[in-house]
Formats: sequence, structure tokens, C-alpha cells
Amino acid sequence: MATGPDLLTQIVLGLRLDGVEHGRCIMRGPWAVAFPAQRSARFHFVGSGGCWLRTASTDWVRLNAGDAVLLPHGSFHVLASAPDVPAVEIDSLSRVAVADNIYLVGDPAAARSDDGADVMFCGALRFNLDPLHPLIAMMPPVMLAGDLAKKDATVPVLLDAMEREVALDRIGACGILARLADALAASIIRAWVECGCSDSSGWIAAVRCPKVGKVVAAIHADPERGWTLPDLADVMGSSRSTFADAFTRTMGESPARYVAKIKMFQARRWIAQDGMRVAVAADRLGYESEASFSRAFKRVIGHAPSAARGG
Repeated sequence: MATGPDLLTQIVLGLRLDGVEHGRCIMRGPWAVAFPAQRSARFHFVGSGGCWLRTASTDWVRLNAGDAVLLPHGSFHVLASAPDVPAVEIDSLSRVAVADNIYLVGDPAAARSDDGADVMFCGALRFNLDPLHPLIAMMPPVMLAGDLAKKDATVPVLLDAMEREVALDRIGACGILARLADALAASIIRAWVECGCSDSSGWIAAVRCPKVGKVVAAIHADPERGWTLPDLADVMGSSRSTFADAFTRTMGESPARYVAKIKMFQARRWIAQDGMRVAVAADRLGYESEASFSRAFKRVIGHAPSAARGG
């Protein structure tokens, strides 16, 4: 009998990164730019020239023309023409809007002629998964496209297309680069999921487990449901005690705690992205009062539901 895709495949198929903003950066050495930590992912593509990348947890790494890097957690980092150049904040640079959420960034004089300059295309991207989702949490702080290009034929094709757009600088190039950047970032993550996160333990292994994965898939598919231990045991087709032991051993946490996490991830998306009122979110998730929902939200997310609206 044919079966549908497992949970991991479903999540990867549905994974989307929407560009919050993009910028074509033209810099002349010596230069160094610091990017503060943020909730959105960061993406950088080197169109010509080159630069160095450093994060709070990694040493300097050289990026050459045609290289791309994704920082899925939006962690603090510095791009520089050389490691010893003092950095300025990205927000201090000149920005000229060329389209909705697309900018020319850097020295205005350099923008008139990029001969000999370091040209990059940078973006801020938002996942359609909560930042605390297990798949996002497992991602490394820095994902280099070059490391994954050998494992996914799509990655070098997109890199080549972006390099051509930067080199030709045709009408509408920034808009096309923005779409290519979104597609490349998603391809980098897909290649990592398929080739780089095949641990035999943890969340990835759990969702690939036929029995426990079936339960996890059911929770993700219907986070609004008031899941009980008997409900989940029925999904797995086992007794309550057998199910609870298997789930906790595989996932590293109890079924009740995992259900609460997924509910709060859903609530944060409703509040932050859809502008849903806290009371409405509490009611949809089956909480008897806004106060009990707020306590559960803070326990999982780390802050009050009202603070999610500014995220």
C-alpha cells in the first residue's frame, strides 16, 4: 500500500524563506561591516571581488566571487575586505531604494562604477517555521553553499545564475537576484537536510522512525487539537505506557511537553505574523483562560505573548 511522505519530507517540501529585504552592496577596500543579531536569517552572495566572514563562534573564513553563505539563526557576524579592518554597523551605510524592500547599499561614489570593488548581494530572510522549531534549532550557525554544492546539483546552477546577474547588471537585476537568493537559500537548507544532518539520534532520527514519526506528524498536522496521551497512543497503535516510554526515549522529552511546544510555536506565528489577538489564540488552542495560555506561552517561548507582536 502506498504511503505519503514522512514528516521530514513534508517539512522540507513546505519549507519557505520569504525575503524581508535585499541589498546590492558595493564596497571599496579597506572596509568591514558588522551585522547585528536578528530573528530573520541572513544571506550573502559574493558577486565579484571577495571578502572575509567571521561570527562570534567561528574564525575568519574567506569568501570568493561566486560563494554564498546562509546564517539561518541571523547571528552576529562581520564581513570585511581584510580581517584587521575595524567594522562599522550595517545600518550606518548609505541605502538607496530601487524597489520594494530592495536597496543599493554602500558608498554612493562606488555605486557609479564597481570596477575593482567588492560586489555582494545580501538579504534578510524569514522562515515559515518558528525559529525554535527543532529543524531550525539543529541548523549550524553558518552554512556555506560551496560545502553543499557537491551534494546538490541545484546549488551550483543557482550560484552561476546569480554571478551572471551581478556581472551583467541588466535592468531588473536586483529583483531577479532577490528571487534567486530566496531559492538558493532554500536549496542550501534542502541539501543540508538530505546530506548533512543524518544523525542517528535526536529529532531527525525521531521523525524518521515509523512509529514515533507518525505521532509527531499528527501533532504537527493539527496543533490546535487537544491531544491527550490516549489519543497519541492510538495514533501509534500501542498502549499508553509503551507509547509514552517510546516517545520520551526517542524525542528526549515527554509527549505533553512536545505538544505544548508545537502549540506555542503556532501561537507565536499567529500573533507575530497574522496579528491575532492573544485571547483568540488562547481560545483556538483550547485554553480556558488567557492567563493560563500566557503562562504556558512564556514557559515555552521565554516571554509573554504580547512581546511576540514586535517580533
